[in-house]
Amino acid sequence: MSTEPFDAVDVIATKRDRKRLSDPQIDWVIDAYTRGVVADEQMSALAMAIFLNGMDREEIKRWTDAMIASGERMDFGSLPRPTVDKHSTGGVGDKITLPLAPLVACFGVAVPQLSGRGLGHTGGTLDKMESIRGWHASLTNEEMMAQLGTGPGAVICAAGAGLAPADRKLYALRDTTATVECVPLIASSIMSKKIAEGTHALVLDVKVGSGAFMKTRARAEELAHTMVDLGTDAGVDTVALLTDMSTPLGRTVGNALEVREAVEVLAGGGPSDVVELTLALAREMLTHAGHPDADPEAALADGRAMDAWRAMVRAQGGDPDAPLPQSTHTETVVAEAGGYVTEMDALAVGVSSWRLGAGRARKEDPVQAEAGIEIHAKPGDLVRAGQPILTLHTRTPERFDRAKAALSGAINIGPDAPDIPDSVVLGRIAPR
Repeated sequence: MSTEPFDAVDVIATKRDRKRLSDPQIDWVIDAYTRGVVADEQMSALAMAIFLNGMDREEIKRWTDAMIASGERMDFGSLPRPTVDKHSTGGVGDKITLPLAPLVACFGVAVPQLSGRGLGHTGGTLDKMESIRGWHASLTNEEMMAQLGTGPGAVICAAGAGLAPADRKLYALRDTTATVECVPLIASSIMSKKIAEGTHALVLDVKVGSGAFMKTRARAEELAHTMVDLGTDAGVDTVALLTDMSTPLGRTVGNALEVREAVEVLAGGGPSDVVELTLALAREMLTHAGHPDADPEAALADGRAMDAWRAMVRAQGGDPDAPLPQSTHTETVVAEAGGYVTEMDALAVGVSSWRLGAGRARKEDPVQAEAGIEIHAKPGDLVRAGQPILTLHTRTPERFDRAKAALSGAINIGPDAPDIPDSVVLGRIAPR
């Protein structure tokens, strides 16, 4: 029986006492936890110590590197196209990946969007895409490389089990120990998978507001800087946009509902905030892929982006012409008074959509493709008493009461028009 070079209790005590973890300590504890030598309760204690006492840049970098080393690394170097990826920290109504990936790909750029499923109030890209008849999320590495290299150039698929398995185990633990909202652990979780994925460049969409993990701009900037530093240190060309998530993005929240809205954007229409953010991220991605003069707005208008979307969907077994699932039951939420909509809380709308069946409380729970919320009025809109504000969709009408309860106090109406930000993009974080 081999002797371990460290003891978990000593590693926990180091961080408990606000000291810096050494590189060998970090390498060992990640490896030992992945092997099962460090128990869940010990890693829980260490995660809480990190939550309370933080990590410096070098500690976070080493922690991220150790999680990458726990699994395989992908290499897109053989592709005939430059690669660039986008990651969002998650929000409500965030369907941006759907129009964005084919939009960027139609300029000869490979876009490997390894995506996840929704949990809690935030929607999952894979859940949205699975609303499309026949579409499947699982691809072999060979299929992914073919789709990126000689196919449509964009892939939206599930990450393989071999990418950063230590993170998968640690994330599940953090979710049950109140240590999710910890910048070092969030940043290393996201960036270990993105760096292991092997993309040349990465654009981060860091959400801020009630519907995001980061509720304040200061915390969002801290997370963005940390992730940009990690990417830069790993040789990945990385930049972040700070974007508003105080109000749901677009006019739909759910799975099939958001696919419908994404297709509207690809057809040259769609809500202005969704279009704005799609174009802002596309311009960043194209610049970092070596195409600074590309015009993504023209590609939405002339049908190139739609052609790339249809090809991407077909490449993964989907039928882009098939009708999307529709709910069998709806209820309308109306304005209680006339005036201007001054606030619509993104978190409350996300929780309501989740309760309608669009999201899951546990990763193994099923979701309803047709469940969700249509938004008929947003902050700044003038409404009259009794006018529809939201339409709730589900196949299980017993869910309506709890979904409406989540919306209590979420929508405010007043006599004066509110100040609406000029842009959903609040700032840009470049390497320091």
